[in-house]
Amino acid sequence: MPITNLAPIPELYVSYESSQKLKVEAADLTSWDMTPRQICDLELLMNGGFNPLKGFLNEADYDGVVENMRMADGTLWPMPITLDVSEKFAETVELGQDIALRDQEGVILGTMTVTDKWVPNKSREAEKVFGADDQAHPAVYYLHNQAGSVYLGGPVTGIQQPVHYDFRARRDTPNELRAFFRKMGWRRVVAFQTRNPLHRAHQELTFRAAKEAQANLLIHPVVGLTKPGDVDHFTRVRCYEAVLDKYPASTTTMSLLNLAMRMAGPREAVWHGLIRGNHGCTHMIVGRDHAGPGKNSAGEDFYGAYDAQDLYRTYQDEIGVEMVDFKHMVWVQERAQYEPADEIEDRDNVTILNISGTELRRRLAEGLEIPEWFSFPEVVNELRRTRPPRAQQGFTVFFTGFSGSGKSTIANAVMVKLMEMGGRPVTLLDGDIVRKNLSSELGFSKEHRDLNIRRIGYVASEITKNGGIAICAPIAPYATTRRAVREDIEAFGAFVEVHVATSIEECEKRDRKGLYKLARAGKIKEFTGISDPYDVPESPELRLETESVDVDNCAHQVILKLESMGLIAG
Repeated sequence: MPITNLAPIPELYVSYESSQKLKVEAADLTSWDMTPRQICDLELLMNGGFNPLKGFLNEADYDGVVENMRMADGTLWPMPITLDVSEKFAETVELGQDIALRDQEGVILGTMTVTDKWVPNKSREAEKVFGADDQAHPAVYYLHNQAGSVYLGGPVTGIQQPVHYDFRARRDTPNELRAFFRKMGWRRVVAFQTRNPLHRAHQELTFRAAKEAQANLLIHPVVGLTKPGDVDHFTRVRCYEAVLDKYPASTTTMSLLNLAMRMAGPREAVWHGLIRGNHGCTHMIVGRDHAGPGKNSAGEDFYGAYDAQDLYRTYQDEIGVEMVDFKHMVWVQERAQYEPADEIEDRDNVTILNISGTELRRRLAEGLEIPEWFSFPEVVNELRRTRPPRAQQGFTVFFTGFSGSGKSTIANAVMVKLMEMGGRPVTLLDGDIVRKNLSSELGFSKEHRDLNIRRIGYVASEITKNGGIAICAPIAPYATTRRAVREDIEAFGAFVEVHVATSIEECEKRDRKGLYKLARAGKIKEFTGISDPYDVPESPELRLETESVDVDNCAHQVILKLESMGLIAG
C-alpha cells in the first residue's frame, strides 16, 4: 500500500522569485487589513493545512458547507472559511478584482481574486454550524458582533508566511511535518489536539492512544485563537515543554498549530481530523466534548459528551484519519494509576479522584495545593507564575447605572477603602476624568459613548493585567458593550460588575447637574433613561439599592463582595 500521508501536499505559495515580483505589484492593489482570526485562516490556507481549499470559500461552497458540510463539488469540509469584511470595504471591490491581504503591520501576505461577494444569513450559519443561534457561544457572538457583514470569496495566492517571533523552532507547516515523519521513518502518527495545559491524565491518555494505535505521537496544541478566558499560549507552550521530557523522545514530537478554533464541537472534530490528515497524521485522539465551548444560555452544555466522536465516526473513512476515541480518565487511589472512568469494575470499593478544569482554576486562584497525582510540579509552577492567587491579581470594579445614581460617589468611597488596605495600586476611571484625559474629542452619540466605554475597558484591562485595581464608573447603558469590556478584562483578572440600581425618578429628583431638566426640555439628545434606553444588567456580581442607604454602607457592600470573591484578603 503506498504511503500517502507523507508525500508533499499542494501549497498556495508561489516561488521565491515570483513572490518578490508579486510583492511589488501587490503594493498598488486595494488592501484589506486582516483580523487575527483571518490571518490564522490565511496561514493554513497557504501552507496546505486547509487543503483542498484553494482560497476563501465562494458563495456556492459556503452554502454547501453550512447546509451539509460539503463543498459544491461534494468534497467534505465542515467549517466556513470566509473573508468577512465591512460593508464599506465591500463597496470598493468589484468581482474579478485582485486585493492584497495584509497583516496588522501592513505586510502583504498574499493576494486574492474576488470571485464572489454576498451578505450571508448569519443566523442560519450559527444554527447549522454551531447547533444554535445562541450568543453564549463564543463563535456565534463573534459572528454577530465582530465579523464583517459581507463575505468575499475567491482563490488566494500566497506571497509569504505570517511572521511568528515566538517558539519558532516548534512551528511546522504540513509539509515540514511530513518531511520530518519521512526522515524518522514514522508511518503511523497519532495526533493529540489540545488547547489546555497537559496534566497527568492527558499524558496517560496520549500514552495509551499511541499504544492502542501502535503509532508515534504528535502533540499538536493550538496556539492561534482558542476560547476567551483560556490560559494564554505562551504559558501553555512553556507547560508543554516542561512535560515533553516525560515522553520518550524517539517516539514523540510536538508542533504548534496556528489555528483559530471555533469551538464547534462535532463539526470542529471533523475539521481537526482533516487538518491533521494534511499534517501527515494517520490517527487522531478525539476526547469527550471535543472542542466544546461550555454552557449555552440555558446553562446546559452546547454538545453532548460523545457527539463529536459520533459525528467523526460517520465520516471517518472520508476524513482518512482514524479516530482513537478516548474516555474520561480518572485517578484510582488504591492502584495509584489513571484508568478510563467507565471501565472500573470495582468502582464501589475504590477511591476515584478527579479534578475538573473549574476546580483546578479555583485551586490556582485560591493558592491551594494541587496534588502530584493530578499534575506535574513543573506544570503547576508555570501556571502559578501566570495565575497568582486571586488576592494578588489585578481586578476591575465596573459600576453602571443612570446619571446621578451615585456611581461616582460610591466608586470614590470604594477607592479610598482599598487604598487604606494597601498592597495594590488603585486607579479610578470616573466619567468626568476619562472625558477630560482619554475622550476629550468625543460627543454623546451612541457611537461615541460606546467608544468611550471601550477606551475605559482597554485602560482597565491594562491596569488589571499589571496587577492593579481599576475602578470604573461610567453610565455604560448598553449590555453588548459591557460584555465586550468584561471579555477584555477577564483575559487578565476578575471583572466585578456593580449595578447601582437607583430608579430614574430618584436620579431625576437628585439632578445635581441639571441634566435631566435639559433632557426633558429636549436640549440634550439621546439621554440615557429619558430619550435613550438603558439595558439593566441581568446578572451583575452585585446590585446596590441606594435609596435611603448611606454611601459608606454601599461601599462596604462592595468591599464585602470583593472579599467573598477572594480578591482581597479577608
